[in-house]
Amino acid sequence: MTENYINVTHWNASYEYYQKLDFIRHVVTCIIISIGLPLTLMVIYALCFLVRKDHVAPIYVINLLISDVIQVCCLLIQEIIQNQTHAIVDYIYSSGLLTSVCFMVCVSLQRYLVIAHPLWYRFKRTIKISVVVSVVAWLIPHVILLPPFLLYLFLLVPVKVIGSVIIIFLIIPFPLFVFFLVGTFKALSASVSVPSEEKCRIVGMLVLVLLIYTLLFLPWIIFALLKNLIIFDRTLGVLSLMFIKLSPLADLIMYVFLRKDSIGKLCTTVNWCRVVNADTNI
Repeated sequence: MTENYINVTHWNASYEYYQKLDFIRHVVTCIIISIGLPLTLMVIYALCFLVRKDHVAPIYVINLLISDVIQVCCLLIQEIIQNQTHAIVDYIYSSGLLTSVCFMVCVSLQRYLVIAHPLWYRFKRTIKISVVVSVVAWLIPHVILLPPFLLYLFLLVPVKVIGSVIIIFLIIPFPLFVFFLVGTFKALSASVSVPSEEKCRIVGMLVLVLLIYTLLFLPWIIFALLKNLIIFDRTLGVLSLMFIKLSPLADLIMYVFLRKDSIGKLCTTVNWCRVVNADTNI
């Protein structure tokens, strides 16, 4: 009798805890949707005015933010149809997530080439090439996700197959981000043709992309790997998913590093602080 009472009490405590956890998840998701959707659309509109024949960097960020809009819209649908699974919505969200990762790689690669291979990049930075790369980046996630998704949908292959594909896909970009950042730092001293303000913007963008991936994507990747090893914790699962859902908001910061006036003011402020500190020390 006592043992049954203890089991019931433990079950009730666990049920209440997970109800609170789901409520927090719901609130955070609603905040992400209400803030992320209008802000992302505004930033996309603003970035369209930055695209010029000799300035194609915003193209990749615009596509990245469009993929973020797709993710946020899927989150909205998932909140509306709560407690109901919809395979198509899950597929669109997953493909949007992987597409955003592809464009994060494109942004980092483009920034790396400006510093490491400025002459080559100067002759290759055309809108046509950027559009072709963007189309390929949109297609890659579907080429990777569609086969296992169709197998799951029609042949009832375990959903773990799709999860494994996503995990493998998300692991690959991390060493690339590290390589681009380290390679850029190594090439900074040898790069004379790039102005110091532009170097500040480029390094800032690379650091931002690496931070977003490390803080928001890696926790879910680690959790997913542990889950496949039969180590499961629902709290960690919800938290890691929350981090990934925050990525559309974090991506908005990239707009700052594409605006010359914003970085110019930042550099001026930093230089002014250095001068003040130097005068104080004297």
